[in-house]
Amino acid sequence: MTKKKDARVTVGLACTICTCREADDKKGISRYTTRKNRRNTPIRLELKKFCTYCRKHTFHKELKK
Repeated sequence: MTKKKDARVTVGLACTICTCREADDKKGISRYTTRKNRRNTPIRLELKKFCTYCRKHTFHKELKK
């Protein structure tokens, strides 16, 4: 059984380069999902992941809820 306030939550990560691009470029935004422990990492995650649209490793930041 799960508790109401679990320590582990699923968060979404979005590419910082793709979100900053102009509106004319409609290729898409690279997104990943991961899980984090709310108690150990209360700040937003920023991980270096591969972006399929940029075709290189870029930083992906945690999305707002």
